[in-house]
Amino acid sequence: MSLGDDHGFGGDTSSRVDDGFRGTGQTRTRLPGTDTDVYGGARRPVRNSRSLITVVGVVVLLIAAIAFANQGGGDEERAGESPKGPESAPTAATGVKPVQGKVGGIPTGYGRNEQGAQSAAANYAVALGSDGMFKAGTRQAIVETVHDPAVVTPLLGNLDQAYSPQFLANVGLTADGSAPDGLTFVSRTVPVGTKVTAQNGESATVEVWCTGLVGLAGPKSTKPVTETWFTLTQQLKWVGNDWKITSSTQKEGPTPVNGDNRASSAEEIAGAVAGYGGFTYAR
Repeated sequence: MSLGDDHGFGGDTSSRVDDGFRGTGQTRTRLPGTDTDVYGGARRPVRNSRSLITVVGVVVLLIAAIAFANQGGGDEERAGESPKGPESAPTAATGVKPVQGKVGGIPTGYGRNEQGAQSAAANYAVALGSDGMFKAGTRQAIVETVHDPAVVTPLLGNLDQAYSPQFLANVGLTADGSAPDGLTFVSRTVPVGTKVTAQNGESATVEVWCTGLVGLAGPKSTKPVTETWFTLTQQLKWVGNDWKITSSTQKEGPTPVNGDNRASSAEEIAGAVAGYGGFTYAR
């Protein structure tokens, strides 16, 4: 969401980075006047930031609305936990099972330790950046699952205002959050890495670096699926034997240089979203 510059939360909602040159040393010539569909297989054009404001704005509001609504407002480690060794890389997996179960498809039951806090923050970012946030019923279930019960009621009230019929129409969705016939709505957040910046027995602050996908896939889409990069900071509290979010903020980036990949067709994007499921994230 290019609203991200103003709101502080990003979603929403993956790309691969290369150096853009492939190391070939070759020169490419492109002829002018080739008007191709944004999904049509041509090299991705340079995008004007103003033209992206609506689509990118969706991504930020996915979690920006939550961050806005959230403003203001020691047991021993679990058995089997492997301590973080001095040679462990910042992004190295520990190999410990991250969760004990799921609620409504969202992983829950994290360890009361650094690994558990990072795993919770990553999986909660995925849930909050999903397309379920655009429908009132699933939005309530997601918020109740990942948040401290003390903040749920006021948060839901603010989110209902944020996901207004006007906002949904601007995104290209119907009043109930559904995609128009013939189009597939895409909203997916993919954590790239996590970092604990503060922690004690009862609370933790975790940063989650994410990339997101958002838009409408389909032959007649005027809001094609695009990517965004953002860092989500979650304040977590140990509540009811699990980590829960008490507040969230977001900032743009770090954003890698755009690669030279061919833009896929609308059918390919829709098929990928339907065919490739998400992951349970863990350290």
